[in-house]
Amino acid sequence: MRRNSNIIYILLVVVLTLSGCYSNRQIGLLQERKGIPEYDSIPYEPYRLHVNDEIVYRLITMDETISKAMTNGQQTTTQYATTYRIYPDGTVDIPFLPPIKLLGLTEREAQDTLRAYMRQIIPDADVKLALYNKNFTVLGDLGSGQYKIYKERMTIFQALAMTGDVANSGDRKHVRIVRPNGNEPPEVLEFDIRSKSIIDSKYYYIYPNDLIYVSREPGAFYKVPSYSGFIALVTSSISLLLSVLNYIPDVNF
Repeated sequence: MRRNSNIIYILLVVVLTLSGCYSNRQIGLLQERKGIPEYDSIPYEPYRLHVNDEIVYRLITMDETISKAMTNGQQTTTQYATTYRIYPDGTVDIPFLPPIKLLGLTEREAQDTLRAYMRQIIPDADVKLALYNKNFTVLGDLGSGQYKIYKERMTIFQALAMTGDVANSGDRKHVRIVRPNGNEPPEVLEFDIRSKSIIDSKYYYIYPNDLIYVSREPGAFYKVPSYSGFIALVTSSISLLLSVLNYIPDVNF
C-alpha cells in the first residue's frame, strides 16, 4: 500500500514539473500550425522623414573653399558631423540656402532635393545625405537599450539578434512595436513572433525610432528555463519526497 502511494506521489511531481517546461511550440520561431496567426504579405515601404529627425550630408564639389564654407569645415563621415533637424514646419536650415522642406521624403528623395538646391549656386555640386538618428529601442524580456539600424530593410529577427534574442520567459504571442506616426499618436503593432507568415508582413521590418517591447509571460514564474534545470528539479523533488515519505509512519484506517 505504501509503495503504491510513493509511486503516485512521484508521478504527480513529474507531471507538475513537466507542465512547467518550455516547449518548441511555445518559444520556437517560423512555425506553421493551427493556433498560430497568419499575417498578410505587403510590399516594403521605405522610411519617410519625420519632424525632429536629424540628417547629415556631404557636399562634393571641385571648389574646396565653397565646400568648407557650407559644411563649416567638418567631415560628415565622423561622429562630430553637423546635424540638421527637421522642424515642425517640415523644413531644415542649411547654411547659404533657403529653408528646404524634407518632411515626408525618403532619404533618396531628400538627397535629390538637397542636390537640386545646391546646384543653384554650385553647378558641379553632388550631395550624399543620410539619416543620423537611425536607431531603434528595446524594452522588456529581451533586455533594454538603443541600437543602430546598420542596413536598409533590417528585419525583426536581425534586430532581436542584436539584443541577444527574447528570453524564454518573454511573451512571444504579444510582441509590440511602438512606431512614431508624425504628428499623430504613435502606432502600436502587436503580433505573434512565432508565426512564419511574419516574413514580409507589416511587422517584419524595423524602422528608425521604433520601440520593441516584449512583456513577461504571465506563467513565466513557474516555468523551468531549460531541460537540464528540469532534470535537476525532478531529481531533487523526488529525492526530497522519498526522504519525507520514509519518515512518515504507516497509518491504518
